[in-house]
Amino acid sequence: MDDLLSGALSRLDEAARYIDVDQEVLEKLRYPKETLSVRLSVRMDDGSSRSFPAWRCRYDDTRGPTKGGIRFHPNSSMEEVATLAFWMTFKCAVMNLPYGGGKGAVKVDVHDLSKSELERLSRAYVHAFAGMIGPDRDIPAPDVYTNSMIMGWMADEYSSIVRQPSPAVITGKPLALGGSLGRDDATARGGYYLIKHLETDLGLDKTQKRVVIQGYGNAGFHIARLLHADGYRIIGVSDSRGAIVCEDGLDPHAVQAVKAQKGSVTAYANGRARMVSDNEMLALDCDLLVPAALEDQIHEGNAGSIKAKVVLELANGPVTPKADLLLQGNGITVLPDILANAGGVTVSYFEWVQNRQGYYWHLEEIHERLRTIMETEGRRVWDIHTAKATPMRTAAYVHALERLSNAIAAHGTQSFFAG
Repeated sequence: MDDLLSGALSRLDEAARYIDVDQEVLEKLRYPKETLSVRLSVRMDDGSSRSFPAWRCRYDDTRGPTKGGIRFHPNSSMEEVATLAFWMTFKCAVMNLPYGGGKGAVKVDVHDLSKSELERLSRAYVHAFAGMIGPDRDIPAPDVYTNSMIMGWMADEYSSIVRQPSPAVITGKPLALGGSLGRDDATARGGYYLIKHLETDLGLDKTQKRVVIQGYGNAGFHIARLLHADGYRIIGVSDSRGAIVCEDGLDPHAVQAVKAQKGSVTAYANGRARMVSDNEMLALDCDLLVPAALEDQIHEGNAGSIKAKVVLELANGPVTPKADLLLQGNGITVLPDILANAGGVTVSYFEWVQNRQGYYWHLEEIHERLRTIMETEGRRVWDIHTAKATPMRTAAYVHALERLSNAIAAHGTQSFFAG
């Protein structure tokens, strides 16, 4: 996992080659501002007590309170949390949101917990980190294996601790508890708006529009649904249990219904849809590949077989730095995570704003605001990409680093204090 953080920091160094950045800015952005590690003690249904490692990282708050999800995953670690918080710092800067980056995690397999145990764990997390989070300091949200109900439990626990309703402390809550319309498909919708805006630039308007999606959770299903409705053909999807392929095209809703009933997309395999390995699916001849699962899924070992024209990163960090070079060398355009999946944090920002003002927007207004931001920042990153002849990932980091640099330098650096 140390490689994950060093790989993330390599993006910072690469971006710094293209703009004039004070060394104090780079020094500040190399290390998280604050990381807390605890063990959560939870009473289980059988009367026993178990403890779970948990973390929260506030990477940088120069541009505003930190923002980032909480994941429940058996492979989580402090290094992973710090890396994800670093990415969130740059993602919020890319989208020009008044936030810094944060992240949290609990090392746990949620499949081993009952619903009551899951609630106790969620509330224990907030109890442990109540001094770190807050509507003006650090605002969590859902991530891997957490959802709106868990966010509702957490917001309720925080409100109990501070003895007043505090819906703005957490985003991604149920609608009935102050959640925002449009949050359920925000990550995928933001990626969809980006693809549509750059469709001609990417040459996708002249292709067969064949799509492969790795990961069929929330983001994977919704991007499949949106692209399918727009005439794209979904020829392959996968989840943690396997992959299915159908060159004639899959119906996203039918696949989702089977997964909900039987636990995996592989249960949809029939005469037309056949099961394949994940690497076989990634190697399909397609126009758009959407990694929407976990980190490091496209790596040195499989990147050379990828034939997609465009990769849309809806997952965080799905392409390793070495794989990036291979994809670039093969002429594949990668729309990076800090831009492509930023629809989620953008609508989370909308939820936070609505909670604070006590006035809630219509769905159409949320969609239009999201579309405007995705198109505006997507176009700026594309312009940097073409003007500086850099990959889109580097262009996105350059765009974010300029904003972060201006904010950090506004507090004064050596050149200012030395006169």
